[in-house]
Amino acid sequence: MRKLSVKRHLACLLIGSQLMGCSAGARSIAVDAGDWAPPVPPAPQPLAMRPNFYAPSAPHCARPVRTRELPGAAGQAGANEGEGWAPPSDARTSGLPAARPEGVLGRLLERASGRSREEAVAHADAAPASPAVEGATPASAMAAKSGAPALGDHKRMAAQSGFAAPAPMEQRQQQAVVTAGVVDDNANFGEYLAFRNRTQVVHRPVDVSERYLLQVKDGSGRGVPDAEVRVQSPSGSALWARTDAGGQVWVSPNAFDASRASTYQVSVRKPGRWGSLQATGFLQRGQKSAVEVRLDGAPQARAQLDLVFLIDATGSMGDEIDKLKASVRTIANEVAQLPARPDLCFGLVAYRDRGDAFLIRSHDFTNDLGAFQGALNQLQAGGGGDYPEAMNEALHDTVHSLSWRGNGTTRMVFLIADAPPHLDYGGPQYDQDMAAALGKGIKIFGVGASGLDKQGEYVQRQMAQYSGGKFVFLTYAQAHNPASGAGRETVHDVQNYGVDTLDRLIVRLVREDLAKLGRSGG
Repeated sequence: MRKLSVKRHLACLLIGSQLMGCSAGARSIAVDAGDWAPPVPPAPQPLAMRPNFYAPSAPHCARPVRTRELPGAAGQAGANEGEGWAPPSDARTSGLPAARPEGVLGRLLERASGRSREEAVAHADAAPASPAVEGATPASAMAAKSGAPALGDHKRMAAQSGFAAPAPMEQRQQQAVVTAGVVDDNANFGEYLAFRNRTQVVHRPVDVSERYLLQVKDGSGRGVPDAEVRVQSPSGSALWARTDAGGQVWVSPNAFDASRASTYQVSVRKPGRWGSLQATGFLQRGQKSAVEVRLDGAPQARAQLDLVFLIDATGSMGDEIDKLKASVRTIANEVAQLPARPDLCFGLVAYRDRGDAFLIRSHDFTNDLGAFQGALNQLQAGGGGDYPEAMNEALHDTVHSLSWRGNGTTRMVFLIADAPPHLDYGGPQYDQDMAAALGKGIKIFGVGASGLDKQGEYVQRQMAQYSGGKFVFLTYAQAHNPASGAGRETVHDVQNYGVDTLDRLIVRLVREDLAKLGRSGG
């Protein structure tokens, strides 16, 4: 009976390209871990057969903090002095390796303002919500309202003086408790497309106007997390993805296939008890239902979470970095006590810009929270002479160079920034690396800090939507004035959002993702 079942499955795969008689729920078989079924039709497409990145494969993160740094200018390889940073005693510091060819936030302190988190949220709830101000630039609006220099001016002054000018004491006190909102652009996709259409900024275009939901389930109807997916057109163009904790992933064919084919082959595999489980289905352009692929016997293991803070560390980000330092341990402890009881790994990537003391400072994954906190405590804001920063390079390093764990891991990046990336630099570009993030199963959660303009919002929302993450943004009592303290207002083009303290919000986002594990699909 076993041999007969295998023969029937193989025959179905051979005939499927012409008759499409194999349902997406075809019974999966065990295959060798290195054996992908050939594409249909079986035309030679060597480049399309492999993703442009290494799949996550690290077995653990039980290691000391390992630090790598890329200097911001030639001849600065050892220029750490005067920047307020010293490598942790157990850190290994070396030059950043060449790119592979394949490729806050705690109990945000009751100190200063004397206001507890509950009081801050109550204060925010009592404040009236206001719609986003179309066409407003946060930095310029702040300057016009308060007479203070715009954000870009603060950065330029900091660079010229050699240090980051601190915010006034009353501003730091009012910002000791930080509130934030969140929008899910995949859940409100029509609103997201409307936002894209009315926001004319320079960006890297990726066509996500047409998308389809792919669901991978086991024999009991439960979602299969972290299953490897390849969606391929007859021309050989391919998209790579990994399912989220609920066994789902959104697929946008126009983002990778210029031929706009009518039919795509969907191949799925997942390590199982006797090798790699594999199944095949088809995506028909225009179909209304989700694409469902069955992987019988897919294993369900303990939750693993790889969590990275990717931080703009230029001069204007001092407050955000201080709050992150104060709250990481609270976030870690609360995440560790979630019902899923995840096995936790932490990573940190900080970036500035060209000409600064460092371009990227990266701390690889560790499960030693104390050591991770020690590395974070060494980070100081500084530099950043113009508005855009080296976000592209930092995202590339985060996606490709950190030791992401494989096989069932939930992978999340919280990108905390108040400026867009430099799109005029050569080298890595965020659209390429958000595609690689999807392929490696890394969700990006953009966190818009005070001063983030429309371009920065657009780019952060692009990365979050495409990778399956969400857009988080700080909120204030007065939208254009971060010095006004915690509140419900924002300058960003968002609607229908709730507000909480930022640390609670991050824990909630992690909880919501992990809660999908083992859940039966609809």
